[in-house]
Amino acid sequence: MKAAVYDEPGAPGVLRYADVPDPVCGPKDVLIAVEAISIEGGDLINRRSTPQQSPWIVGYAAAGTIVAIGEAVSDRAVGQKVTAFSMSGSHAELWAVPASRTWPIPQDLDMIRAAALPIAFGTARHCIVTKGRLNSGETVLIQGAAGGVGLAAVQIARQAGAHVIAVASGSERQARLAALGATHVIDRLRHDVVEQVRRLTDGRGADLVVDPVGSTLQASLDALAPEGRLVFVGNAGGGGLDVDLWSPMQNNQTLHGVFMGSLFERPDVHRTVDELLKAAAQRRLDVVIDHVFSLRDASKAHDHAETAKPFGRVMMTP
Repeated sequence: MKAAVYDEPGAPGVLRYADVPDPVCGPKDVLIAVEAISIEGGDLINRRSTPQQSPWIVGYAAAGTIVAIGEAVSDRAVGQKVTAFSMSGSHAELWAVPASRTWPIPQDLDMIRAAALPIAFGTARHCIVTKGRLNSGETVLIQGAAGGVGLAAVQIARQAGAHVIAVASGSERQARLAALGATHVIDRLRHDVVEQVRRLTDGRGADLVVDPVGSTLQASLDALAPEGRLVFVGNAGGGGLDVDLWSPMQNNQTLHGVFMGSLFERPDVHRTVDELLKAAAQRRLDVVIDHVFSLRDASKAHDHAETAKPFGRVMMTP
């Protein structure tokens, strides 16, 4: 099969389009003929910095049609269309993943959006609802709101009845965020985010902050209301995650770290993704796609995801 692989970590140019052996479908696995691939933040981080056995197929997320099932799998069938998550291997024509990490795709949801949904929306809901415990009428600040998790968080928070303050640069992106449910959008290149949040909340701060960026953690803490909650997930901005914890202690604030890789197989989280897929199929959620590349151009796709400031997910098709 064809796949996008790297031998040593580095810039997007380390990816090459190559012939590799077909994956083996284990007893608890399904083998998927991949039709759509979502480039996730973790894919970029791994490609940049994580040495692996060469040649390594990067990739957390994809969707396609099952072409084989393991002998221990009873709840999936050959010919079924599924979207899936695993820690590697999605940047390929074929992908063997545990059946427990797959979700059937609703009839009215296209393959591209199905591939992009589980990580972005599953993560956002976990941050907003499970860890963030967002209540109707509260104010939530969403850093990196133009990314996949940020766009999902804006919609989920708005539908929960919150006042949503989104952070993004550029007038066009701001207008699109407002259309998706943001009450206010702060241009981080023109304004101080903390000052603006304080102004918009009459000096109190946000009840909840969702931060998928990492490099903005200190600002997120500074924008948080007394007894507020900060949920940080990933490190899309790169660099360290050092913050001053003296003020959060004094203000009785709560910090939650989220890493979804270990959670997607939990029954409650798995059911949540099923619900989110149905909501997207019914057009109650908008899975925003920035650009679709060919898998053959994986290096260009990764470069676009890293440098072009995409609005939504960058995708690939084999």
